[in-house]
Order: sequence, then structure tokens, then C-alpha cells
Amino acid sequence: MASRTIPWLGDSTDFPDFPDAATALEEPNGLVAAGGDLSPEWLLAAYRRGLFPWFNEDDPILWWSPDPRLVLFPHEIRIHRSLRRVLRQRRFEVRVDTDFPAVIAACAMPREPGGGTWIIPAMQDAYCRMFELGHAHSVECWLEDRLVGGLYGMALGRVFFGESMFSLEADASKVALAHLTRLLMAKNFTVIDCQMSTAHLQSMGAREISRDEFCSGLERWAATIEPARRWPADLAASINWNDTAAA
Repeated sequence: MASRTIPWLGDSTDFPDFPDAATALEEPNGLVAAGGDLSPEWLLAAYRRGLFPWFNEDDPILWWSPDPRLVLFPHEIRIHRSLRRVLRQRRFEVRVDTDFPAVIAACAMPREPGGGTWIIPAMQDAYCRMFELGHAHSVECWLEDRLVGGLYGMALGRVFFGESMFSLEADASKVALAHLTRLLMAKNFTVIDCQMSTAHLQSMGAREISRDEFCSGLERWAATIEPARRWPADLAASINWNDTAAA
């Protein structure tokens, strides 16, 4: 079988004109294009087409749309008994959009000694810019005024594109995700894009759908345009985990 090449998207002076996600390579799974930049215009255009950037420090920017795609429909989240207990105890103070740079910096920390990260400084700068513009958001778990867990991602239409999460205390990232689902349901969001399949997210209710189904859904889910704005810091404070819907 003849090898295929991916298109080069040019430099930052070019308007983002991404190829269709359906043209992605099978190996490596989902690679669509290279080049371009991480400006807000490029990132918004990519997400609307079902693409996201993922690359190492010495690589060009690489754009991906894997098949299948892991998604979590907020109403399908699976909260196990032990996590439900933590939520009801309110061990963590959950804040929203109060320290986005600290969350993304914590997500960028290597998971093991000597390990690397794809959340390189250029990526951190790009998503902090999206946060400043009101497109990116963080859900944070605090313990005695110390940030101990959280997640960040992009909101577009009725889709939350989850990027990464971290946990320095047991269950902190799970608590952040549980609160995110409640917040998104209240805002009439349809889906959380989890991008790549992981056993951890699948255990909490995420499931795989085809790339075609995901991109087709995006045409509806991301069509609603709401003003980009920072979410209130105390948005999660009123969530009641004692009701039956938390089970």
C-alpha cells in the first residue's frame, strides 16, 4: 500500500484552511495536517472541524482527529459510591476559572520522573490566551487554599473540549470532572470531547463514537454561538450532591 502524506498548512500569515477530518491517516491514527500556528483563529477553526493540536517540543504543530473518538455525554457520567461519598463530604473547595495558568502548568508536569509532556510552553501560552478571551475554562479543586487537582478545556457552542486533568490528592480530578458535568448540564451543553480513549475516563461513563458521528454532531453541537466569557468563580458552589441525580 502506498504511503500517504499529510498537507502542510503554511505559516501564521495564512488563513486556517484545514483539510476534512475524514482525510486523517489510519497510522498514526488521526493525523490530519501539520504546520500553522496556535493563534485563537487557528484553534477555533480547528475545533469546529473536529481537530486538535498535539505535538512534542521539537515537532511542527500536528493536528489530529482520531477514530474512534472518546466522548462523555454529561448525563451519562458514572459516579461510583466512593466518589459520591467524597462529593457529599465536600472535602475540596471547587472553584471555576480562578487560576487557569496554574491548572495548565500542573497538567504539564511529567507524570513520572524523567517523563515528558505535550503541554509545552507554546501550548500553555496559547490556551492561556484562549482563557483570557473567554474560550477556555478550568475547574479547580482546592484544599486549604492549595490547588490539588483540576482540569481545563475549551467551550464552543454546546461542546466542551477537554484537554487535560491532574490530581495531587486522591479523587481530586474526578471531583473536578463530576462538577464539570453538572455545570455543563445546567448550561445545556451536549457533550464533552475526551479525544483519546483511556480506561480512567471510560470507567466514569465516557464511550467511543466514530469520527464521522463526532464530526457530524459538531455541526449541530457547535453551531450555537454564545459570547465568550469567563465563568463565575463560585459557579460550582451551589451544586447539591445529596440529591438522587448524583447517584
